[in-house]
Amino acid sequence: MKIAVATVDGTSVSQHFGQSRGFIVFDVDGKQIKSSELRNGSSTPHDEGLCHGQPQGGMAAMLAGCEVLLCGGMGAGAANAVRQLGLRPVIVPGAATAEDAVALFVEGKVDPDAAPMCNCHH
Repeated sequence: MKIAVATVDGTSVSQHFGQSRGFIVFDVDGKQIKSSELRNGSSTPHDEGLCHGQPQGGMAAMLAGCEVLLCGGMGAGAANAVRQLGLRPVIVPGAATAEDAVALFVEGKVDPDAAPMCNCHH
């Protein structure tokens, strides 16, 4: 399974999906991380309209092949756009490294059915 983690700095989980500059994509087998790669972009989901429900552009290409998207928070429009791309958006509360977030997810310590929305005004 490929799991994408939204990131601003290439290390930690972005606390706001719309400000992410890229994704760390983990290839996971069961509960073990096999590999990871950083997929950086030149724009953010806000810039590309992804946060307003329009799945297109470079962000969509960077998420190709992934099944799950982990981030610290996102609005309803972004969550819907991510779903349209065939990914499951999952909120990982609190600050964490991307690797820690993936570990929490695969160990079942993150509620994947929690509403993927932050309290921002999107």
